[in-house]
Amino acid sequence: MNTFKFNLLNTDGDARLGRIDTPRGDIRTPAFMPVGTAGTVKALYPEQVREAGADIILGNTYHLMLRPGAERVHRLGGLHSFIGWDRPILTDSGGFQVMSLAKLRKITEHGVTFQSHIDGSRHELTPERSMEIQRLLGSTIQMQLDECVAFPHSDADAERAMQLSLRWAERSKRAFGDQPGHACFGIVQGGIVPGLRETSARGLTDIGFDGYAIGGLAVGEGQELMLKTIESTAPHLPEDRPRYLMGVGTPDDIVQSVARGVDMFDCVMPTRSGRHGQAFTRYGKFNLRNARFAEDLRPLDETSPHPALSQYSRAYLHHLVRAGELLGSMVLSWANVAYYQQLMAGIRAAIAENRFADFADEAREGWKAGDDG
Repeated sequence: MNTFKFNLLNTDGDARLGRIDTPRGDIRTPAFMPVGTAGTVKALYPEQVREAGADIILGNTYHLMLRPGAERVHRLGGLHSFIGWDRPILTDSGGFQVMSLAKLRKITEHGVTFQSHIDGSRHELTPERSMEIQRLLGSTIQMQLDECVAFPHSDADAERAMQLSLRWAERSKRAFGDQPGHACFGIVQGGIVPGLRETSARGLTDIGFDGYAIGGLAVGEGQELMLKTIESTAPHLPEDRPRYLMGVGTPDDIVQSVARGVDMFDCVMPTRSGRHGQAFTRYGKFNLRNARFAEDLRPLDETSPHPALSQYSRAYLHHLVRAGELLGSMVLSWANVAYYQQLMAGIRAAIAENRFADFADEAREGWKAGDDG
């Protein structure tokens, strides 16, 4: 099969259970995509990510274009072969990283010119070049180039960036061309202004994409504004296409967003938190640096079938973190990725059985036992 297709299997309220068919395997939705920014989910082997239950990972156009370079990855067989991941990969457009990381960037109608944060070398990223890079990488899902406006912002700034992103969306879709088995997603912008979000969503739908992302959130606006923005966006997106909330988030963010109709998520939080001594579990978030774990022989979750959660004591993880041992980062990143995948599996099962609201309440009650200290 050489097609990309979204199948909506069940709904429970606004929560959606689905499956995306791709030539590289199915993506069960709601899905969480571990972030493999530079071709690696940090501190994990690809097989660990697979065994944790991930159907798809994310790669980053900005980082990969700078190092090792898209043309080199293409010569070496494409991103899937290069990193040893045979399942679907989504690549973002690089726009967000240019706005947040690059030095001396300049945005024009044509695109954005910037200096690399690595060595100061000058580069230009246009909608056409972003799509060319993603085609060279060979990613399954390729994102349009957009401008993510900073928060806080004025309505005028949000509208300017949204309109520019719409024009770039047309160019991105045209540059994507015909790639059987691959998909191109548009990105809704508009800051936290409901009317702009609706205009953006309708404009992207008119262009016609294989899926639609909600961008420009998780940039400091807080959960309440984020959820209100999702509520003002999702109803204007086609029901027969996947909806992807970019850069989100905590387990509670995910559950709340699924309740508002979101199908796909990505975030560096599981691995970044793992590297900083934090674990996400069904009991909430634990800071393993905390002295209260120094003699706690219980695992993170004794009922979990996953070894990272059930085979290492909290005392041992506390020791590893406090001693700065690499194994601490590795085990906790592994545990967090596994927990996120278990959460998604629970969400999917609950939607299938029309008990998502009860599942969300139970999950939230369980997280209260955690330690955010």
